[in-house]
Amino acid sequence: MRHVILDTETTGLDASQGHRIIEIGCVEMLHRRVTERVFHQYLNPGREIDEAALEIHGITREFLEDKPVFSRIADEFLAFIEGAELVIHNAAFDVEFINTELSIAGHQVADIQARCTVTDTLELARKMHPGQKNSLDALCRRYEVSNPVRELHGALLDAQILAEVYLAMTGGQSVLRLDTDEAERESRQRLASQQAMKSRPAFRVIEAGEDELAAHEAFLDMIQQESESGCVWRKEPDS
Repeated sequence: MRHVILDTETTGLDASQGHRIIEIGCVEMLHRRVTERVFHQYLNPGREIDEAALEIHGITREFLEDKPVFSRIADEFLAFIEGAELVIHNAAFDVEFINTELSIAGHQVADIQARCTVTDTLELARKMHPGQKNSLDALCRRYEVSNPVRELHGALLDAQILAEVYLAMTGGQSVLRLDTDEAERESRQRLASQQAMKSRPAFRVIEAGEDELAAHEAFLDMIQQESESGCVWRKEPDS
């Protein structure tokens, strides 16, 4: 049985409003064991990126300027997922965006579900854990899946994490490869994280303005006045 765990990052939330895919990450799983094969590609969307989306993934328009458009990688992508069972968290979102990209590219394949089946881990989690939080982060906590500390989302890293979550949800097996050495597994996960984050644009540093600094100092003044022990942020550190 071949699964492909898939995730995307986009310029915004609504494909029908002209938003585009800017990153695709896929991880191959054969017989419930993750292989070394991945598909990972950044894409030039040809449009601006919403601020809300930028805060989630940190991928800038400038970083994507020299990346290929979707039509150039469509055949390679479809070949990778051909015949597999796609595993996606909130699949409706990703499938709509991918099908929209195929339509814009004028590709003969109009719907990826003609090439593979789709399993939505969000729908699965809602059936298994009704009334609970079922985000990917929440599932990592519930199933005790290692979730590397990350400031930003990334398609390949999220696909790697979802692969382990899916195994835990569907059979309790969380060992991804033939070896069971924990240190080796954690080393590979760190490598996956580094691969997903390489070439990522640097974090944006936003300096506080004068009004914000003044408001901060006023807040510390209030703490200093109200607290018997004073404001700890204004105390000298212990020598």
